[in-house]
Amino acid sequence: MTLSQLPTLAIAPAQVVRGDGILVGQGSAIARLGQRPLVVGGSSSLKLADPLMAALEQQGLATQTANYGSDCSEAALEHLRTAATEHRADVVIGLGGGKALDAAKLLAHQLRCPVVTVPTSGATCAAWTALSNVYSDQGAFLYDVALDNCPSLLILDYDLLRTAPRRTLVAGIGDGLAKWYEAAISSGTSQQTLLVAAVQQARVLRDILLQKTPAALSQWGGPEWQEVVDATVLLAGVIGGIGGAQCRTVAAHAVHNGLTQLPACHGILHGEKVAYGILVQLRLEEMGGNAALARAARQQLLPFYQTVGLPQTLADLGLGDITLNQLAQAAEFACREGSDIHHLPFTVAPEAVMAAMVSPLCPELREKSRSALPVRPSSRVAPEVQP
Repeated sequence: MTLSQLPTLAIAPAQVVRGDGILVGQGSAIARLGQRPLVVGGSSSLKLADPLMAALEQQGLATQTANYGSDCSEAALEHLRTAATEHRADVVIGLGGGKALDAAKLLAHQLRCPVVTVPTSGATCAAWTALSNVYSDQGAFLYDVALDNCPSLLILDYDLLRTAPRRTLVAGIGDGLAKWYEAAISSGTSQQTLLVAAVQQARVLRDILLQKTPAALSQWGGPEWQEVVDATVLLAGVIGGIGGAQCRTVAAHAVHNGLTQLPACHGILHGEKVAYGILVQLRLEEMGGNAALARAARQQLLPFYQTVGLPQTLADLGLGDITLNQLAQAAEFACREGSDIHHLPFTVAPEAVMAAMVSPLCPELREKSRSALPVRPSSRVAPEVQP
């Protein structure tokens, strides 16, 4: 790859402001970006908007709110574009979880105006990244959109995040852990400086989460909790920013995308499905020739999953009664053409994914999946797992 072929990177928000109770003081920073903000959120997150609305009112800004619904879908985006046009919005503010922030970012991208992200939980790094995922109105993943820029302003108010359910941060921990297991594969054998840095940051992120999560969850709102929130919301975003498209998702997120095709999965959080997907990816790596390293990584993760409450099996996801046809539907979508699962250094068929997904608690499916097509072993050795 020549210098002229190197990808353009959208690395980080132009400004990150964080602290306790800071949202009410960010009106002037937002006013520098626009005078007619459109605040995008869901019904739950918009109920938390009072400090933000007070900040905007203090600056005399003409503010309107818009409910995106429940998914960042094409229909939701059309509704938001209409609301933005009618309001003559010149800045978009996303308030909420990952889907609300993705909708706000993609709307601003389409309108070519600045976007401000205000996460209300530590469930994902969506507040940081120049990427939006688009779903169907029923919650099935369709495609993602690479955006030109990261947000102009990210406001991380710890007081706001302390009100979020514990489950959302646990999901963010699962999503954050995937950065290491996926980046170490998707970056390949490249020795490019920024890719090496991104992969090492992913290792640091994993170690922070493994070490600090128990204390963070037992002392909610304390120093370790704040460190873990910074890790799931901010550091996780740094990795994708520095590494770019060569350092993002592989099988863990592909499994997530496949599971979203099943209506029974729509109440399961993004990071919960991704965390389960990590274990599926490691099983695929065992099948693909890296048995010892992948098995060691899985054995390291399982006690941690048990401690914090991350799903280890289909039954843990509430899918203990999944049918073989449903399993095949998820696996086939995970293996569709262009899926990130093909960043694995060996060929993966849907049957192999089905075999890797099947829980020990579903013996019938396990037996039926024994006919999985073999994967082609790879000569590439996965990075060594560090405790």
